[in-house]
Amino acid sequence: MKRVGLDATDIRILSAVQKHGQLSKSRLAEIANISPTPCWARLDRLKAAGLVRGYHGDIVLERICNFTQVVVTVSLTHHRRADFERFEAFINSRDEITECIATGGGMDYVLKVISADLGAFQELMQAMLDAAPGVDRYMTYFVTRTVKATHPNLTKLAATTVR
Repeated sequence: MKRVGLDATDIRILSAVQKHGQLSKSRLAEIANISPTPCWARLDRLKAAGLVRGYHGDIVLERICNFTQVVVTVSLTHHRRADFERFEAFINSRDEITECIATGGGMDYVLKVISADLGAFQELMQAMLDAAPGVDRYMTYFVTRTVKATHPNLTKLAATTVR
């Protein structure tokens, strides 16, 4: 993927958007330490370059409903393109699977699943086995509490790239 040339001001703008979501023009400019009009123009350029996927609210789900959260590691029997595509098509079709990363090493995928209860989770796993018969094995890890869930520090990560 082609990288976009960014300077320190761009990083401040992206960091503010990452931390706060949508901000007013004046508040974003204040955080980025530039005047509002050029700040907004930069944000438009960063969005046009595809650097902002969207804006999301951080909802406190446990205050709304009961749910079961599970981390699942999955290993496929075969590593052919068709196997990966079939599995990933299933993953993308299910709302309960909120995150999926492909990994190298012992497991092929790590999933984050949020379902209404244990029974709903078991139904999801059976549906996965039915839809993607190439699953060799999976391991489940029931989440008891979230200790940390944040975004990466964009300023630190980009420090070696931005000049």
